[in-house]
Amino acid sequence: MNIILLGPPGAGKGTQAQQLVKERGMIQLSTGDMLREAKASGTEMGKKVAEVMARGDLVTDEIVIGLIREKLEGEKGGGFIFDGFPRTLPQADALGQLLADCGERLDAVIEMQVDDDALVERITARSTCSGCGAVYNDKTKPIPADGVCINCGEAKEFVRRADDNEEALRNRLMEYYKKTSPLIGYYYAKDMLSPVDGLGTMDEVKAEIAAVLDA
Repeated sequence: MNIILLGPPGAGKGTQAQQLVKERGMIQLSTGDMLREAKASGTEMGKKVAEVMARGDLVTDEIVIGLIREKLEGEKGGGFIFDGFPRTLPQADALGQLLADCGERLDAVIEMQVDDDALVERITARSTCSGCGAVYNDKTKPIPADGVCINCGEAKEFVRRADDNEEALRNRLMEYYKKTSPLIGYYYAKDMLSPVDGLGTMDEVKAEIAAVLDA
């Protein structure tokens, strides 16, 4: 199956994608991860990415679509999870065309719905392991007292993003709603949108997503 995970920053898309990778053998295509991987690869596409990033410019849709094409033409696994792409209507059109060109289709678009105030409260309490990137939360998943990450099993530094503060978060949310919200109507019109409650526990959200995929 090929799916899109939609939702504002901090909705838990990455956490749920990791569960789908682990339990269903799916391949997570995170725009940020793909760009970092390409930059370090030394390939022609990687050199393009490195040049753009070195100038401080935004990577073009054409480059991102090119990176996704490389992934689609490689290992299939249990399908692909698009995390962080598309973000705009032109990107949604481009992704649809790319999938068709590669003989693939989009099976589901899962919208992780959240309340802004609860989301801000959740994110301002989160930290990540500097080693593996595992996410912790002061209230729901505190950092182990011994400082050893339960995911990678190593004693690491736990860091907070500089922009994980209320003002910066509300600005990021506003930017998300302006650019990405139209995708909700776009996929709703295509009868592909499935909303889930993103504020449930990790297991509750996982169960809702599983119900969508197994339907």
